[in-house]
Amino acid sequence: MLDTLLLRLDESVTGLFGQWNLWTSVIFTVFVGFLTYQIATRQDPDTHPFLLARQAQGSPVRQPGESPVYRSQGAPHGMPLNASLNVKDPGASKWSRGRDGDLRDVWRQAVAGVQEDGPTKGATGRILTVLGTDKTVEHRLADITRQINLIGQHIADQGGNRVAIYLPNSVELVATLFACAFHNLTAVILPFDEPSDAIISMLRRSAADTVVTAPGSFPFDVVVKNYPTLRQLIWVVDEGSKHMDWNEVPQGTGSSVNVSTWQDIINDGPVDAGKELPPREGQKEPRDITVFWKSKPGQQEEMVRFTSANIISGIAAQIFAVPTSQRMGPSDLFLPADSLANTHSLVLTLAALFSNASVAFNSVASQADDLTIATRGASPTILVATPAALLKTHKDSLARVNSSLVARTLHRLQVRKLTQTGAMPVANPAGGKLRLILTAERAGAGTPRLSSAALADLRAFTGARIMYALTAAKVAGAATQTGFYDYRVVEGEQGGGCHFGPPLTSTEILLKDMGAWKTGEEGSRGEIIVRGPCVAGNEAALGVAGMMRDDNTLAYV
Repeated sequence: MLDTLLLRLDESVTGLFGQWNLWTSVIFTVFVGFLTYQIATRQDPDTHPFLLARQAQGSPVRQPGESPVYRSQGAPHGMPLNASLNVKDPGASKWSRGRDGDLRDVWRQAVAGVQEDGPTKGATGRILTVLGTDKTVEHRLADITRQINLIGQHIADQGGNRVAIYLPNSVELVATLFACAFHNLTAVILPFDEPSDAIISMLRRSAADTVVTAPGSFPFDVVVKNYPTLRQLIWVVDEGSKHMDWNEVPQGTGSSVNVSTWQDIINDGPVDAGKELPPREGQKEPRDITVFWKSKPGQQEEMVRFTSANIISGIAAQIFAVPTSQRMGPSDLFLPADSLANTHSLVLTLAALFSNASVAFNSVASQADDLTIATRGASPTILVATPAALLKTHKDSLARVNSSLVARTLHRLQVRKLTQTGAMPVANPAGGKLRLILTAERAGAGTPRLSSAALADLRAFTGARIMYALTAAKVAGAATQTGFYDYRVVEGEQGGGCHFGPPLTSTEILLKDMGAWKTGEEGSRGEIIVRGPCVAGNEAALGVAGMMRDDNTLAYV
């Protein structure tokens, strides 16, 4: 019996190799290559699928005409929402609970460096200004601290109270914001590059008495004629215009505005003045920050006042939204390619400073819906971008990929790996350092919407993870935001775009009945209501209808 079996085996093997030819070799090679590729490139999912299947927690009880109240899994019901930066003063026990903190603690942390024990202890980030493609200026943190002190003291000495900041993304914008926080002044951040009538309207509504701005962008003559309340103007002059006299008030205006330049204030101060930040003890809570929410064209901007506590809560939630191993740090270069007048970009920039990441400012980045222009001269690892800029990048990249069969095939394999196995490619296909892109839908502002398919393409094109948020006028930071490891593509998307993720740890969401949209057997639908410590007034109705999907993420109806 054994001999017979061995004989048949021998005849089978001989017959197989006797029929071997070129086509057999090709088929065998392709089969072995396919198995080798699958084994060599196999990756475990970046997160467990169960964590994506239920991303928020609904309250066990709901009120009539409302949905359950949904919260992040990181801030379950019965626990307070995230409102603290957990700031620990020098000498405090590492096990003790830290202070909630305020805006001044963000800059104190940026100057002090990393506090946790480890290889990066004491490391600080860099502050950069990108000037074109071949010049980058690095600003010493000590010099910025001196600017914060001298500018804040100058405004206070001149009787300033409410400071309007009308600047593109720049070091001076951030320094003025901190100067207001340290010297008990109210900061008013105006959207940049606005027409004269809009600037005057915002100055009147905010009752600003001081303006910090740049020559050529601020209509000084028109403003002083139509807004006599203005008492103080500080020009931020570039290097090529320092030789001109900017302190003179134009004749015929009849104005008593005190005009000075940023550079003169800094240079005229004593050499040793302003090097140390004011002590925390005995200082009052920083004043509110006033911002203007740009609505659809033709509509007046909505003015919103955020307390320091609102901003701090938004910062804390954005830091917590990123897994611990992936959080911002000294090795990151953060670039806001969206205007800092938007609280989403502002809160993320402050979070980067608090995390001791390096921050690069490009004055044209916030005005360009083109990532090539926005990132020119810098290689960021973390980028804040507008949906319009991402859609343009998606369109351009897709056109390049579709021109080549090989590129198109490789792109499809990458997208399939992202969406079906839940794993990002090991290396950035573009060879860059970019690892995270943050973007946001502006509720009610007519922002171009991103589909989940477009986001998947962009992740494959850039090699970076993308977090898509829903922002609103009265919410510091974001109301909801997609998960760091959520790469899924949603079939049959409603509302012209994908979902916006679950609430952050600083917000809770509920849907109130709105016309035909009601909570019932078909699910939770209605007007989106946001509550939490990062919300101005603690609650805001967004005026748009939303729905909670089966995975408890928020989407437009």
